[in-house]
Amino acid sequence: MVLESIIGPAKAEQRPWEMVVIGFLYTTVAVFLSLWVFEEHASLVMIFLSSMAAIPLFYRTVAYEENKHLSALTERSLLYEHSKAFLFLMCLFLGAVIAFSLWYLVLPQETTQRLFSAQAQTIISLNQKVTGNFAQVDIMTKIFLNNVKVMIFCIIFSFLYGTGAIFILMWNASVIGVAFGNFFRVKLAEAAASLGFATFSSYLYVAAYSILRYAIHGVPEILAYVIAGLAGGIISVAVIRHDLGTKNFERIILDASDLILLAVAVLVFAAILEVYVTPLVVH
Repeated sequence: MVLESIIGPAKAEQRPWEMVVIGFLYTTVAVFLSLWVFEEHASLVMIFLSSMAAIPLFYRTVAYEENKHLSALTERSLLYEHSKAFLFLMCLFLGAVIAFSLWYLVLPQETTQRLFSAQAQTIISLNQKVTGNFAQVDIMTKIFLNNVKVMIFCIIFSFLYGTGAIFILMWNASVIGVAFGNFFRVKLAEAAASLGFATFSSYLYVAAYSILRYAIHGVPEILAYVIAGLAGGIISVAVIRHDLGTKNFERIILDASDLILLAVAVLVFAAILEVYVTPLVVH
C-alpha cells in the first residue's frame, strides 16, 4: 500500500519526470528484497516485486485512459491524450533501467551473477540469434519479428491480466540494464588499458558511448511495448466494465487498433535504427 500510493495517473501526466525517481525506487526496493528473502531466485523475484509495485499505477492508468473515450474527442485528440501516459510510463521504465544498471555496476560481482543470471543468459541467446553470416535485411527482419513477438506478449498479457504488460516491461528493463552495465564495464576496462588509468573524462566518454549503444533503438522499442500494453489494457478494462456490444466499445476497439498499428510502425523504425544507424554512431 505504501509504494502504490505514492502517485496516481493524473499527477503522473502533469509531472512525468518524477516517474524516473518512482521507477528507480520501485526497482531498488525489489532488488534488495529479492536478495534478502529469495536470494537463490533473485533474478526473477526482483522482476515480480518491481512489477507488483507498479501494477496499481498501471491499472489506474489504463482505466484513466479508457475513460477518455467517454468524452467527445477525435481519434487524433485521443492519441494526443494517450501520449501523456506514454511519456510518464517511459519515464517509469527509464528509472527502472537506471536502477538495474547502477546495481549491476556497484554490487559485488558474485552478487550480480546471482541477481542477474537469467538476464545474462537472455542476452547471450539474443546475440546468438542475430549474429552470423546474414545480410542486413535478414538481421533487421529477425530483430523486427522478435520485437513483434514481445509486443504481442504485451497485448495478450494486458488483455488477460489487465496489467500483465508491466511484467514484460520490467523484464526488458532488467535485460537492458544488464546489457548497459556489462557494456560499460568492458569499454571502461578498454579505456583504462589504453590510457593506463581511468580518468573522469574516460567515465563520461564510456557512459555516453554506452547510452548511445542502447538508447538509439532501445527507446522506440520500449515505447512500442508501452503503446501495445496500454492498448491491450484498455480493451481488458472495457470488457470488465461490460461495454461489449455498445458503440463505446466499438470506439475503444478502433482506438486500440490505432495504437497497435502505431506500435508496429514504431517497431519497424526501431529495427531500422538498430541495423543501419546504431552501428554508424557506435562502432
